Amino acid sequence: MKITEDYDKVTTGIIGGLLLPLLTGLVIYLFTAHSRTIAEYLERIVRARILTHAITLCVFPNILIFLLFNRFDMLRASRGVLAVTILWAVSVFIIKLS
Repeated sequence: MKITEDYDKVTTGIIGGLLLPLLTGLVIYLFTAHSRTIAEYLERIVRARILTHAITLCVFPNILIFLLFNRFDMLRASRGVLAVTILWAVSVFIIKLS
């Protein structure tokens, strides 16, 4: 059994689609925080009205794992990443409207 067959599950895609944006946000925080706490950093993002921009920037790397899963013919995992990315997009849309 190949490794790709072991990980070709929707749950793998969902976990990847949730964790990669969080890790991306953490990396962005580490490079741009300037000794602020996470709470202060998030408060500043909300005050600056760029929350939707920040979420979109963090979700963008999901394209990479989606394409990677497609390249290795892991279509179930791709489906999971796509589902989570759509949920992120809906949440951005809801935040933008409120």
